[in-house]
Amino acid sequence: MSDIEVLAHHACFDGSVRFIRHNSEALGVPATFGIFLPKEALAGQKVPVIHLLAGLTATQETFLIKANAIRFAAEHGIALVAPDTSPRHTGIKGEDDSYDLGSGAGFYIDATSEPWSHHYRMETYVGEELPALTERLYPLDGTRRGIMGHSMGGMGALLQALKYPDRWKTISAFAPICHPSIVPWGQKAFDAYFGGDPAKWQSCDPTLLLRAKHTHPSTILVDQGLMDQYLADLCPEALEGAAKEGGQSLELRRHAAYDHSYWFVQSFIADHLIHHAKGLSA
Repeated sequence: MSDIEVLAHHACFDGSVRFIRHNSEALGVPATFGIFLPKEALAGQKVPVIHLLAGLTATQETFLIKANAIRFAAEHGIALVAPDTSPRHTGIKGEDDSYDLGSGAGFYIDATSEPWSHHYRMETYVGEELPALTERLYPLDGTRRGIMGHSMGGMGALLQALKYPDRWKTISAFAPICHPSIVPWGQKAFDAYFGGDPAKWQSCDPTLLLRAKHTHPSTILVDQGLMDQYLADLCPEALEGAAKEGGQSLELRRHAAYDHSYWFVQSFIADHLIHHAKGLSA
């Protein structure tokens, strides 16, 4: 395989959707991402970009296909980049055994414990390697870069923005895992990826980061459905309290009748694109 391989190419809203595989230095295996280039980018104009992080069991296709984000990104002349949710085919024993650990469940962190530490370095991949690669290949303006996520991806978006505020100008999330260190999803992943060391959880828990005064200069937009079947494990109230404590501007919107699905995401994605468009044009 060459370093860059275009797997698929589709015209969409006068722009182009592409799925690309490349050899990832951070992950140590081939990785796949999706990208939407609006018509402005196809004409050679540098455009702002939003990175989209999907949730557990998802892939690089999920957000682009299910969220209806492309329609509104095209209206605003914004590119979209969607990574896979974890490394694939690493050869690590048991990586395909569970939906919430290993394949499809990279949690957008850098594992420090064997055997995961060799390949499960999604924090570095999402925050460093993928932006550098896509901005080298396409006319994307790295000074106007935002990040958005759903569920586990919402957690990943919050982590990136709070830990590396200089990398991301805007941030939003749908139903993020807000306090992973106190819920089964996060505890299972952190035990494996960090070898059971609670001290390392601090830097990967959005609520704990906010309590430690890690903030982002922009307003964080979060939408949460009140009929979400995972609401008890998402802990939005913990994020809200920590934001107040840490001095973070947060707009947390709660919606009756909405669940955890992409039907929920579709319902409010236009607002998120407006949120990012305003911030990225400032």
